[in-house]
Amino acid sequence: MREAREACGLFGIVGDAAAVLKTYYGLYSLQHRGQESAGIVSSEGTRLRLHKGMGLVADVFSPATLERIAGPLAMGHVRYSTTGASTLLNAQPLVADCAGGPIAVAHNGNLVNSGELRRELEAHGSIFQTTVDSEIVLHLLAHPDHAGKPDGLARTFRRLRGAFSLLLLTPRELIAVRDPNGFRPLCLGRLGGAYVVASETCAFDLIKANYVRDIEPGEILHVTKDGVRSERYTEAGEARSSFCVFEHVYFARPDSRVFGDTVHIVRMRLGAELAREHPAKADLVMAVPDSGNSAALGYASTSGIPFEQGFIRNHYVGRTFIQPTQGARDQEVEIKLNIVREVVEGKRVVVVDDSIVRGTTARSRVKALREVGAREVHLRVSCPPIRHPCFYGIDFPDPRQLIANERSVPQIRDYLGVDSLGYLSLEGMLRAAPGQPADRFCAACYSGRYPVPVEAGMRKEIFERGAPSCG
Repeated sequence: MREAREACGLFGIVGDAAAVLKTYYGLYSLQHRGQESAGIVSSEGTRLRLHKGMGLVADVFSPATLERIAGPLAMGHVRYSTTGASTLLNAQPLVADCAGGPIAVAHNGNLVNSGELRRELEAHGSIFQTTVDSEIVLHLLAHPDHAGKPDGLARTFRRLRGAFSLLLLTPRELIAVRDPNGFRPLCLGRLGGAYVVASETCAFDLIKANYVRDIEPGEILHVTKDGVRSERYTEAGEARSSFCVFEHVYFARPDSRVFGDTVHIVRMRLGAELAREHPAKADLVMAVPDSGNSAALGYASTSGIPFEQGFIRNHYVGRTFIQPTQGARDQEVEIKLNIVREVVEGKRVVVVDDSIVRGTTARSRVKALREVGAREVHLRVSCPPIRHPCFYGIDFPDPRQLIANERSVPQIRDYLGVDSLGYLSLEGMLRAAPGQPADRFCAACYSGRYPVPVEAGMRKEIFERGAPSCG
């Protein structure tokens, strides 16, 4: 029942003879974070070699392609788009030749000052080849104020505002960077003598790497064959965590460890809190798979109502939120989930979903449940109503697209056609994520309190052209 789009996926590895192949597997594990394009850039020590294409990881790369770009340093990217055409030109990693040599960038997040920076750079002669804000990083790195300076990287990243987890690759080094708020996850792993960086720890599991730690907000981590070196580009006390709680609610894979806690466990707790806040008299609890599964298990366990599989997902259909147009999303919704009539017919059902954004998909699913004979439908949502736009990497920048922005909960209930509707409270959601103090999470899409201010002019620009994200 979800219709949001968000995060790109990052993976990089240094010091492994099969770095490119392992990057392929890492991107495969992160496919849920972007299905429009995929790319890998590698180095054998002197130059960068790139291959990228439109579509899924398995479609973009062949054994021959992976062999052609083989090298001991590699990084990759899977992408979705919010602004800029869904074309190969905007696919990442982006590669450029600078005065200091070739460099590649891969980005997850949104820069809230991208329009301002782009206009400034163009006024000084920069010519942009893409319509994604990630290219701004390359132009800043090549700018005379930064290029060749001992603190050139720090100067560059201090110019950026908003959400950015970045990987940079040079012929001899992988550089991992996280914004001072740490909106998007980025973590470090170890595989024998090699170091690995990824958006989520599930990418480590597939290649048998061990999780070491998260990249810290405001940190630059240099990774070479000789080891890692850390530096800060923020002043003491300047970095303040604002971890995106929506990663726990929906985006991250349940087997990943994100922001200090395992996602599946957090979602179980979300469902348990939801059952305590919004009990229901029903015959069964069912999830909207896959992202609602863990919360539904938590709800069933706490409520004592049996858990059943009422929806069966077609796993050969991608996550509908990632599709670039509403028409494509609507078409895939019809074939993504099928209802088991014998499970729901004549029953009072509690349907647990992770979130509701626009509401169109949720409404169609409720209608389908009625058509197969569900006697009552009680919808429970494991996060609060999304009433405010996101400027940090989730593709709902326009409040007019949010069903909860202009409707009360009873009005949403009537629109969806359910017998009852219960949203988890903001306090309940933050209680369920105890891996960090509650004030270290960004919940701006629920509360309207933005940790990085976005000026009115930039808000208008984002509303008009879409969120200027990593793709």
